[in-house]
Amino acid sequence: MSLRPLEPRDVERLTLDTGPWLSCDDCFALVDEYVERLLAADSGAMPLMRGHLLGCPACAEEAATLVVLAAAETGVDPRPVLALIG
Repeated sequence: MSLRPLEPRDVERLTLDTGPWLSCDDCFALVDEYVERLLAADSGAMPLMRGHLLGCPACAEEAATLVVLAAAETGVDPRPVLALIG
């Protein structure tokens, strides 16, 4: 078994203060609004969502899928937004 060094993104996820807590159900209810805000260049929007998505791969995948679909619909490059999701 070989060990790889932690990347900065990994360190951020491990040390992120996730309080107050946001559940996956809460995240699912807010993900559309969050994606719309990110695509509108509001990168500071909804910090609880960012914290949850950094720590929850399932919700992050859902958000990334929505980003790609919404970006294609509006003609926006999804790559900068996808980088924010993790």
